[in-house]
Amino acid sequence: MPFEFEKLGLDGLVLVKPRVFTDERGFFIESYKRKDFALAGIPEEFVQDNHSRSTKGVLRGLHYQRGAAAQGKLLRCISGAILDVGVDIRRGSPTFGRWEAAELSAVNAHMLYLPPGFAHGFLVLSEAAEIIYKCTTEYSPKDEGGIAWNDPGIGVDWTLKDPLLSSRDCALPSLKDAIL
Repeated sequence: MPFEFEKLGLDGLVLVKPRVFTDERGFFIESYKRKDFALAGIPEEFVQDNHSRSTKGVLRGLHYQRGAAAQGKLLRCISGAILDVGVDIRRGSPTFGRWEAAELSAVNAHMLYLPPGFAHGFLVLSEAAEIIYKCTTEYSPKDEGGIAWNDPGIGVDWTLKDPLLSSRDCALPSLKDAIL
């Protein structure tokens, strides 16, 4: 199998480590194989791919989609490095409001799978970073939501006190005030 699947501390959150084949020409990675992912407990079908580029110190998040539009995401950093964060916002979950982070980089080629019901955000650690990710549902503007990146009730350790944020992300509510 070309992947190692590591279940993290929050139910459904999985760090995926693809096998990287390198030689003098460069490298080759299988970044997704539906059968292998399904065998590892990630049976979702992905229906939308996104690509994002940001510079050092940019923090995007914490974002999510509500209801039937809730998205599972499979993220990979293809250039640079990020701190990728998932927050469990599934009401009734024993880990509701808890977060977990993983460093994703072009060097380690790791991917993070976040199931539907998680808020997602990332901080760019390198001079610039490009992220590609697959989503299990299409983006729905009417169902989007967000939580303040620095919500003390969640307590994410972003390792940076003054990140670069969008005006939208600066205005996001705390988890306790968010519409889930």
